[in-house]
Amino acid sequence: MLWSLIRIILFIALITAAAFAFSFLIEAGGQVQLSFNGAEYTFEPLVGLIGLVLLILAIWIVVKLLALTVAVFHFFNGDETAISRYFTRHRERKGFEALADGMVALAAGEGRTASQKAAKAERYLDRPELTQLINAQAAEMSGDTKKALKHYKNLLQNDRTRFVGVQGIMKQKLAEGDTDTALKLAEKAFALRPNHDGTLDTLFTLQTEKQEWNGARKTIEAKVKAHSLPRDVGRRRDAVLSLADARRLLDDGEIPSGKEAALQANALSPDLVPAAVLAAEMHVLDGNKKAAAKVIKKAWGATPHPDLASAFAEIEPEETASARLKRFNTLLRVNSDHAETRMLHAELLLADEDFPAARRAIGDLAETQPSARSLSIMAAIARGEGAEEKVVRGWLSKALSASRGPQWICSSCNKIHTQWAPKCDNCGTFDGMDWKTPPESDDLGSTTSMLPMMDGALEGVEPVPDPTKTPEQRG
Repeated sequence: MLWSLIRIILFIALITAAAFAFSFLIEAGGQVQLSFNGAEYTFEPLVGLIGLVLLILAIWIVVKLLALTVAVFHFFNGDETAISRYFTRHRERKGFEALADGMVALAAGEGRTASQKAAKAERYLDRPELTQLINAQAAEMSGDTKKALKHYKNLLQNDRTRFVGVQGIMKQKLAEGDTDTALKLAEKAFALRPNHDGTLDTLFTLQTEKQEWNGARKTIEAKVKAHSLPRDVGRRRDAVLSLADARRLLDDGEIPSGKEAALQANALSPDLVPAAVLAAEMHVLDGNKKAAAKVIKKAWGATPHPDLASAFAEIEPEETASARLKRFNTLLRVNSDHAETRMLHAELLLADEDFPAARRAIGDLAETQPSARSLSIMAAIARGEGAEEKVVRGWLSKALSASRGPQWICSSCNKIHTQWAPKCDNCGTFDGMDWKTPPESDDLGSTTSMLPMMDGALEGVEPVPDPTKTPEQRG
């Protein structure tokens, strides 16, 4: 506002000064004489001033015309000039307008329109990294995978767009089911951008599908470094991968490497039940029974599990029932109120033929948390105490229709698995196995072969193995 006022005042002052100057020239009188080529010309002072101004204006116009002529000459000669810059800006404006229209069409799902706009932008712009990308995505949207692949390959030629090209080809290979090529492309994309979340997720998924556990561990490490995965979650997943790698190595006969991987898995996640079981087995192989017991006790404190009890029993496989009960007391004191601990205690007492103590150990578990296992234990107790056959068979009848209790269940799709695995074989979720009781409608049901009772405890019923034995030994 102030500046506008100042400019108005200055303009009025200039007009006033010019008016005074003209008035002065008119009132002063006199003449202006000009001699040219032997002739003399006389003018009034005001006319002379106007002529001088017109002369200066004519000279300025001539200079500009000469400059324009020189610029036109350089323009046709291919040199950069103001004219060439004008046409360049004009082409760029039209090109970027077409590019913007193509992006809008792409976002709207109009693949054909996006291709047309990208082609127009390509005519005006020398920016293949932009137009090729829109062309590739538009071709994909239109279902022309060959054309899209061609554009993605062109993007590989430019350092700025190479990553996008690799990503585009990788997605096409995944859509085609060519996971081998997709894995190689994911590794290439990872080398180009180690911190890209989408690339890390795809690479990890492919590595676990191919059971490349060692490579998947490096990917998890990269995800933690990129802050795309919490450190504690990364540590847990690293433990699962180490466990899977240990199993592979042991299956291949690489015992030393397998032992190292198993112990590392347990160190990373002591509460991971399968890792604790395998680590205990490795300690037993090395003759370090104390270390094996320590590993199992720590895992039992987090999650009491039948496999841990089996592993604890294998530390001393030849001991008597009484000796086993005495040795297990150190484990039973950990998480003593847990249902698994109470059933294990009752089973050990059954094996030692102390039926009243077994009844006290299991308490009201058959009523509060009825399962095939707790009900079958009650049947064994009843038989051991000399109850009538109808009482025993009553417990067994309940056991046959009861829930199996906790099982390995995928947290994503709720599929029940008979054994723990790194990935769900139904939905592919990694590290999604939870040891929990499934909903009643999802329970697989019970059979006598599933009842973890003492061997031969009931006549007329198929013997079921000791719960402190491994599944292989039970088979």
